[in-house]
Amino acid sequence: MNFNLENLIRSNIKALTAYSSARDEFKGDAEVFLDANENPFASPFNRYPGKQIKTLQETLAQLKGVNCNELLLGNGSDESIDLLLRAFCEPQQNSMLCFKPTYSMYKIWGQINAVAVKEIPLLLDFEFTADLALKNLEPTTRLIFICSPNNPTGNAVSIVEIEKLCQEFSGLIIVDEAYIDFTEVSLSALSLMATYPNLVVIQTLSKAWGLAGVRIGLTIASPKIIAVLNKIKPPYNISTANAEAALKRLKNQEHFKAELASVKQQKARLIKALESLKCVEKIFKSDANFLLVRFKNSTLVFDDLKSKSIVVRDRSKELGCKNCLRITIGTALENDTLINALKTFDK
Repeated sequence: MNFNLENLIRSNIKALTAYSSARDEFKGDAEVFLDANENPFASPFNRYPGKQIKTLQETLAQLKGVNCNELLLGNGSDESIDLLLRAFCEPQQNSMLCFKPTYSMYKIWGQINAVAVKEIPLLLDFEFTADLALKNLEPTTRLIFICSPNNPTGNAVSIVEIEKLCQEFSGLIIVDEAYIDFTEVSLSALSLMATYPNLVVIQTLSKAWGLAGVRIGLTIASPKIIAVLNKIKPPYNISTANAEAALKRLKNQEHFKAELASVKQQKARLIKALESLKCVEKIFKSDANFLLVRFKNSTLVFDDLKSKSIVVRDRSKELGCKNCLRITIGTALENDTLINALKTFDK
């Protein structure tokens, strides 16, 4: 690998002077704030975000075992994807790789940013290998997006394969770990971060941490990559209210662990119930909080569940997912409702 970050940064981004507020430049503890044209009358949110964001960044950096200058907070993981494309891909010139079926926003953000998207079918049982990526590289390829555990299939990618790709690709490898908290820590690409400067890991508080409505995404990478992304991110992209909600949630580690244990238990229970149904053909291996299930006729099942006010995700039009529905692991009561509905359908 001959990785040179400077060669990847868009020329206009290199020349860009990032936005800086008076408070960014001020050293010390200010007592009077007359710099940002805010409403001066006290309320919980009359000031732009400040200390809460720094505290949240420090808390998450400690939790992930990285330094603060290796972590960027975003308005959900989607902001991270968009920033990476805007920073490192020239519109109408560069391209990116992703592997289908996978999270559809990689392709959509690529199209929005006028970056050519090359979609490569995954192997048997949705397996990813480094060779699959390497043999599909083009001279214009700047970014490779890998979802692990993959959405909608649920399977995690081998760290060995990610490391091989890091060794042989001179662009950026972005590993989206939105569901990593549901699987083993050893499967996270964060373990490779110190060795490979071309590795970027995206995580989120939306899934296991139960903060989908708060929209907190994490981009973890080398300080140089984070510095580039900081140049182009919007100022105050995390609200004070959202930061405070995240900090409150992060304090309760025991509750978080109990919820993960419940998801694991309910997942095993749901798998057992699904295996007993005649309408089910296959349950794919999942390292996440959902199952991809192949039915004999997914349309009939989907419509039947919908008629009973049960919402699941129809993935039957995705490559390799014919007659497949994606089912999230719910509470015991929600899973009971689903299982009973499927048993009734199965009769």
